[in-house]
Amino acid sequence: MKLIIQIPCLNEEETLPVTINDLPKEIEGVDEIEYLIINDGSSDRTIEVARECGVHHIVHFKTNKGLALAFTAGLDACLKLGADIIVNTDADNQYCGADIEKLIKPILDNKLDIVIGERPIMDTAHFSPVKKFFQRFGSWIIRIMSHTTIPDAPSGFRAYSRDAALRINVVSEYTYTIETIIQAGMKKISMGSVPIRTNGVLRPSRLFSSMFTYIKRSGITILRATMMYKPLKFFITCGTVVFLGGVALGLRFIYFAITVSSAGHIQSLLLAAVLMILGFLTCVLGLLADIIAANRKLLEEIQYRVRKIDTEHSHDFIED
Repeated sequence: MKLIIQIPCLNEEETLPVTINDLPKEIEGVDEIEYLIINDGSSDRTIEVARECGVHHIVHFKTNKGLALAFTAGLDACLKLGADIIVNTDADNQYCGADIEKLIKPILDNKLDIVIGERPIMDTAHFSPVKKFFQRFGSWIIRIMSHTTIPDAPSGFRAYSRDAALRINVVSEYTYTIETIIQAGMKKISMGSVPIRTNGVLRPSRLFSSMFTYIKRSGITILRATMMYKPLKFFITCGTVVFLGGVALGLRFIYFAITVSSAGHIQSLLLAAVLMILGFLTCVLGLLADIIAANRKLLEEIQYRVRKIDTEHSHDFIED
């Protein structure tokens, strides 16, 4: 059983040694533990420090490509290196490395394929009340959208079985946390969470510049994932709302035409016609999107099989 712990890095020469030293060196049930960093265009000594700390593998981007692409590149590299379990953690040592053993246990016991660490959000001192509220509210939205029970959706401390990692596809260029949960839920991949501990703050978060930016980007990610994995439900719902709005205006016009006079209410009739047409076209668009989604599922199954064959025959890894 081979475990690879991957760490996306961007200018982490100061925090990386602390993170590496906090990682477990051996875990019961695991034969090999290796570390891999994804250097996302760092301009400092991140690579040199990683080598000095004994990191086994390095994926190197010459320019910054973002957390989502770094995460995906790490998964691909870990699979090619023969990982049976992949753990993702942050380079700022936010998560307690000793809890990796707890994180991967459900996978070792063959109970889950994805395990996400649940942080003690309400007890985390450096989280503001506003951040705590949106963390909990956002996770509630994700649970509804993905039909899962994950209490801490933004947590980056997570473990993947080999099969789950082969099935994951990240489209977003911003972050992978939300999209992968919704995707796993739609694909019926077994997923759960375990409570974990967090460490003190080594540096401020650099994922987003403000709470508004985080909410906006997360909202776009949720909307895109919903349209991608539930297109029929999404478009039919939107189309039905618009169509019923047109029907309501039409009934209003008829009411005034019968009781008073249709004069002066012709605008309502025109708007009703426009809304009903738009609603109908939106529902038709939903049917077309559903057909495209069916083709996407077939393509993802083909991709899964190709990746599985490719990674089974990839024993050497070349640094980029």
